[in-house]
Amino acid sequence: MALPDDFCRKMKQLLKNEADDFFSALRDEPIKGLRFNRLKIEKETFIRKIPFSLSSVPFCEDGFYYDEKQDEPGKHPFHAAGLYYIQEPSAMVPAEVLQAKPGEKILDLCAAPGGKSTQIAAAMENEGILISNEIHFKRAKALSENIERFGIQNAIVINERPEKLVQHFPNYFDKILVDAPCSGEGMFRKDDNAIEFWSEDLVEKCSYTQKKLLSLAFQMLKPGGTLVYSTCTFSPEENEQVIEAFVSMHPEMSLVEIPKREGFDRGRVEWTKTNFEEISKCIRLWPHKIKGEGHFVAKLIKNGENNTRSSVSYLKSNVKKQQLAEFQQFEHSFLKKRITGAFFLKKQQLYVLPEKCPDITSLNVLRAGLHLGEIKKKRFEPNHHLALSLTPNDVKYSYSFSTNEKDWQAYLTGETISSPLGVDRGWILMTIDGESIGWGKETKGTIKNFYPKGLRVQF
Repeated sequence: MALPDDFCRKMKQLLKNEADDFFSALRDEPIKGLRFNRLKIEKETFIRKIPFSLSSVPFCEDGFYYDEKQDEPGKHPFHAAGLYYIQEPSAMVPAEVLQAKPGEKILDLCAAPGGKSTQIAAAMENEGILISNEIHFKRAKALSENIERFGIQNAIVINERPEKLVQHFPNYFDKILVDAPCSGEGMFRKDDNAIEFWSEDLVEKCSYTQKKLLSLAFQMLKPGGTLVYSTCTFSPEENEQVIEAFVSMHPEMSLVEIPKREGFDRGRVEWTKTNFEEISKCIRLWPHKIKGEGHFVAKLIKNGENNTRSSVSYLKSNVKKQQLAEFQQFEHSFLKKRITGAFFLKKQQLYVLPEKCPDITSLNVLRAGLHLGEIKKKRFEPNHHLALSLTPNDVKYSYSFSTNEKDWQAYLTGETISSPLGVDRGWILMTIDGESIGWGKETKGTIKNFYPKGLRVQF
């Protein structure tokens, strides 16, 4: 690994006698991790069911290390079933620090590709409002797919500039995560592109953007609310000095002490411009001190009384009785459970919104709550998101593959499946070892494959 000369000089000056250990760690192999989906499976069941060699991440209850020389979790069907999210271990810390709770209103401002949003949603237990925003459309689509795969029902995926969100959500959110775009120094040992594009100029540009994002987040956070800021970079200009400037501009914001677990470092007072002692309440994760690539995390509270009533209006159902009839017929014929809530129709796509969903009609929304499916002429076609939110106990008909066999590969590649019963049961939940992976439709002894074309893989 050939690191930029300016970066090396800078880190030697900052870390002094720690520098050799730091650079030695960057020459090691990157650390691999995954986080199980508590919305779908209990931890004990997950450990018993997963065929990988796992060890616990000490700073994330749901996190595990794995060895990519032994296991390939990205190619296992349990990944397609949404039982876990592949995530660098230190990236699990910001959502842990946020401490999301069921029923809260939470914003993940820079959410793609979705690791932290899926972690927040799991803690929310599908209760409350999670708005996951990403300004770049392609990344927002990847974010939406990960929300779908996890079977999350209370998330709204938005592709907007943060400035526009401020107009819609003043003083609205209980908690906000700003996992800010950064110079990516914590990505160096797993991404050569991060090394190639690094420069001191990039650090300065990122610092400017980060300060702007925090100021916008401040306007959307209600008094008494919590804001967590994080980056995966080491530069003080993007970490300590950003928080220092933010608190100076917004004295209503107070830093909160983050518990220092083993291997966690404090925010460095000596790296601030004003010897800002409160910065020691933040945490730094270094690759030479923990098993992870590195992160900076700050936690702040917005002081003041929440005396003003929110101006955010709620979104009401816009579905007519006749339009809903096609879905209700599907529900009666194929589901054992009944889906309730505010139904919302957008271009013939039917969703069930989270409770007290804010009015998002003027925003670019990629996913709003649970995507049920499409209302077509005299029929309803269920969406993949609905399948991944269900269990075999929720449906009348299901078909199970086994990880001990290879026939599940045919389904994930889009092939038609032969039905052993030879009957016409219609919509069937396809499962693997009891975990839902998509829809099939049984007709004349065969099961037509409805696994989304964009997700299909080749083995």
